[in-house]
Amino acid sequence: MFHRIAAALIGVALLLPVPAQAWGFYAHSVTAQIAEANISPHGRREIARLLRYEALLGTPECRMRTLSEAAVWADCVRRDGWRWGFTAAWHYRTTPICEAYNPRANCSGGNCVTAQIERAHRMLADERLPAHIRLEALAFMVHFAGDIHMPLHSGDKDDRGGNDREASYGIVPGMNLHWIWDGALAERAITSGPDEVIRRYSAQERAELAGGTPADWGRESWQIARDFVYPNAFDRDACAGDLPDETALTQEDIVEAVPVARRRVQQAGLRIADLLESAFAPGPLPQPERERR
Repeated sequence: MFHRIAAALIGVALLLPVPAQAWGFYAHSVTAQIAEANISPHGRREIARLLRYEALLGTPECRMRTLSEAAVWADCVRRDGWRWGFTAAWHYRTTPICEAYNPRANCSGGNCVTAQIERAHRMLADERLPAHIRLEALAFMVHFAGDIHMPLHSGDKDDRGGNDREASYGIVPGMNLHWIWDGALAERAITSGPDEVIRRYSAQERAELAGGTPADWGRESWQIARDFVYPNAFDRDACAGDLPDETALTQEDIVEAVPVARRRVQQAGLRIADLLESAFAPGPLPQPERERR
C-alpha cells in the first residue's frame, strides 16, 4: 500500500509546474483572482476593455482572455526563446542572503523584476500607448508582481535561488528547493487555512498585507529566504557555513512553511490590485520609485 501511495504522489509531483514556470500556474492565477476581487468596477472594466485586444499580441498559443490568463502569459511566451527569451531575466533579482542587501545589484539595464514591474506599471498607465501595448504591460506587471513575492526570486545561496539544491517534499523525491516553493508548497498554502484566499479583503487586512513598493517587496522576499526558507529546509543557519546540495522537507517543515507561503500569495494579490487601481486612475503618469539603500 505504501509503495502505491508513494508512486501516486510522485506521479502528482511530475505534473507540478517545472522550475521555469515561475511561482507556478496555480499561484499566479490565484494572485490575479485575489486582485480582481479587490479592485473597483472601473478597474475591472478597464481590464476587460484591454483584453479585447488580445489578438494583436500575436501569441495564439498563449491566450489572454482573463486576468488569470494574463497572470501566466509571461511564463507561457518565454517558451518561445527566439521571440521572448530576452525577458527571462525579468522574472527575478536574486541577492546573496549572506551579504548585506543591495537593492541595486543584479539589475543591469533594468533587466530584473523590480525594474520591470515599474516599467510595466508606467506603460499600463499611459493612455497614449496603443491598447495592445498596454495589455502586454498589464500581463508583465501582474506576473512579475507575483514573482517578486516568491522568496527565492530574491534570496540566493549561490544556488540559482534554490534550483541547484535537490530536495524532497515529504515523501516525494526528485524536486529542488525552488521548485517546491514555486509549486507544491504554494498550492498547499492556497488550499489550506482558516479562510478562503480568494475573497474581498477588509480595509484592516489590506492595511496589514498591502502597501510598499517593488523594492520593498523584493527586500521582504530576500529576508524571508535568509531567515526562514533556507533554515527551514536545512535545519541550520544558512550563513554559518556551506549547505549540502540536497535536503528533505519533513511534514513538520512543510506545516511550518505553509503560513509563510500563504501570506506571500495574499500580499501579492492585494498589491497587484493596488498597482491596477493606480495605473487606471486619472491623472499624471506614475513616477518610478527610488529604491532604498
